[in-house]
Amino acid sequence: MSDSKVRFADRIIDGKAFAEGLRERIGAAVSGIEAAHGLAPSLAVVLVGDDPASQIYVRNKGRAAEAAGIAAADHRLDAAISQEELLTLVASLNNDAMVHGILVQLPLPDQIDPAAVIDAIDPAKDVDGFHVVNVGRLASGQMSGPNAAMVPCTPLGCRMLLEDRLGDLTGLEAVVLGRSNIVGKPMAQLLTQANCTVTVAHSKTRDLPDVCRRADILVAAVGRPQMVQGDWIKPGAVVIDVGINRVPAPTGDDPDKMRLVGDVDFDAAIAVAGAITPVPGGVGPMTIACLLANTVTAACRQNGIDTPAW
Repeated sequence: MSDSKVRFADRIIDGKAFAEGLRERIGAAVSGIEAAHGLAPSLAVVLVGDDPASQIYVRNKGRAAEAAGIAAADHRLDAAISQEELLTLVASLNNDAMVHGILVQLPLPDQIDPAAVIDAIDPAKDVDGFHVVNVGRLASGQMSGPNAAMVPCTPLGCRMLLEDRLGDLTGLEAVVLGRSNIVGKPMAQLLTQANCTVTVAHSKTRDLPDVCRRADILVAAVGRPQMVQGDWIKPGAVVIDVGINRVPAPTGDDPDKMRLVGDVDFDAAIAVAGAITPVPGGVGPMTIACLLANTVTAACRQNGIDTPAW
């Protein structure tokens, strides 16, 4: 453990511990749903090709689902599969009442248009929250009822960590650094709905450090290793570091060794911030936990069952 982590241990937001607690709550909810309604929430995960990182991620999802009592079925397809064949599989999963959540692991091979595949998923089963219908529902604030938005997993996890640390977010100034469809944009929507004043910043924002320094909440999701420096952070601000970047960390025994870092210079930031998520062990574990929560939510909505409050 680094000196900074020891000195400022109370400032670290332990996403791993929070995710473990969330998975326990999910498991309890699944047991209750099965007992009361005879329903076993299920997730179909589609993996095309043999990308090593995707294989590890899918395997971890399957293990986490199984531990929570969620039935997870992997559909592993050859990298040469045609788009038509993949869309046929998605259609069959849409029509299968025993499947409550569908996740197609990205990236996909070059011959397949990811937007076409995402658009083919039934929005009610889109546990990634990427379908344009769910994007629209989130943007319009449709967050309750049977046709509520499915929220992308990583921003959902970030919001949970923020509310756990800060409670009511009303009136706080938030800066989201990054404007991706997967994290930045939905994160900004969630913070807006939490009554924050939200600025979406990016690499082309003028005076970017000054913009970041205004933030009571800074969410870094730009994909650049250690881009955010300590002097970019308002003293006492809460920093959520979404970045996962591999950078060289050579040693005498292993000159090719790599290590994971976030989009924030952690050692510099933790001396200034009021709280911060580490990398690894911060946002990452929340993504899979929120995928499981979304699967249970989808199963409940599809069967007219009250949705658990996570």
